[in-house]
Amino acid sequence: MSDAVVIGLGAMIGAGIFAALAPAALAAGSGLLISLALAAVVAYCNATSSARLAARYPASGGTYFYGRERLGDFWGYLAGWAFVVGKTASCAAMALTVGSYVWPGQAHAVAVAAVVALTAVNYAGVQKSALLTRVIVAVVLAVLAAVVVASLTSSASSAARLGVGGDATFGGVLQAAGMLFFAFAGYARIATLGEEVRDPQRTIPRGIAIALGITLFVYTVVAISVLSVLGPQGLGQAGAPLSDAARAAGADWLVPAVRVGGAVAALGSLLALILGVSRTTLAMARDRHLPHGLAAVHPKFEVPHRAELLVGAVVAVVAAMGDVREAIGFSSFGVLAYYAIANASAWTLTPDEGRPARVIPVLGLVGCLILAFALPLSSVIGGAAVLALGAAAYGVRRAVAARTP
Repeated sequence: MSDAVVIGLGAMIGAGIFAALAPAALAAGSGLLISLALAAVVAYCNATSSARLAARYPASGGTYFYGRERLGDFWGYLAGWAFVVGKTASCAAMALTVGSYVWPGQAHAVAVAAVVALTAVNYAGVQKSALLTRVIVAVVLAVLAAVVVASLTSSASSAARLGVGGDATFGGVLQAAGMLFFAFAGYARIATLGEEVRDPQRTIPRGIAIALGITLFVYTVVAISVLSVLGPQGLGQAGAPLSDAARAAGADWLVPAVRVGGAVAALGSLLALILGVSRTTLAMARDRHLPHGLAAVHPKFEVPHRAELLVGAVVAVVAAMGDVREAIGFSSFGVLAYYAIANASAWTLTPDEGRPARVIPVLGLVGCLILAFALPLSSVIGGAAVLALGAAAYGVRRAVAARTP
């Protein structure tokens, strides 16, 4: 149980909290804490649905596999496509977070350098170990704890900044929840442990609940402390929210440590994300849903090197030209679409197959769709257009295959 919880914390408590608070505060205003609760509820439903599917189908591929098995080939493909494009945007957001905390004036250049370096690390077959995960979690928690203490004990802290005022709108709260969903990304990592833990039917759901509960507690305390010194407007305009909060609290000595913590968290997340996207790309290429050449595995390093290089190149271009807020919005749209299909797949499970309580996949599916379409209009249009492009490519491929003797 403890290992499952640590893995879940390692997947969730990372760079998202360093990056997502500012765009969420800009959207929600003083309703930020309500948005955080909504994002957590949707995350719990998604993770529970994924856990039940993983217990039924202990195979790699996640919803790309579940969607094909439960809903049909197209829905599995669309889930895989949504994952690849959404997580590619997540990679760019993490890279830009590295740049924002390491060297704000040259954030794009640092972001591209980080992508190039970690693509090379992945190419050589070096993967993030369980020990490194624990070290990163420890560093991040220490930094977050220091920011919380410095902020709440500062004379600049005011409880008056925490009240829900007239600047909080229903649409803004929903939009911020979609943004904050980005900070919970990775929670379903526990759902993939079916073959690695004892009594998975009991351990996985409990591990998910405990890890999500701890993460929500940490994020809530951090959000309260940062809001108390910056206020919703100040937080919404912050380029590096936790560094700005430490500075506003008069703890300038803490700023370098916060920058290091933010960079470490973002680099750890970026390494894992590039790895995950390239492996999903490999699986889709093997099934010929993507160009088959991307399925090539390096004879020495035993990694999907063409997929690694393609993902790294795309992320580097996006990081060089994009904005972290836009990347978070686009990423959230793609990942919410991915989990919407996971919830729809979980709905089709029978009681004998370990179906969750009916309300969970329903709430998860509806929540994913509402949060996805509550995101900024540019994220919705861009995300919908990319999904439509993927669907069109699928249709063309099927039509060509049908005509081929």
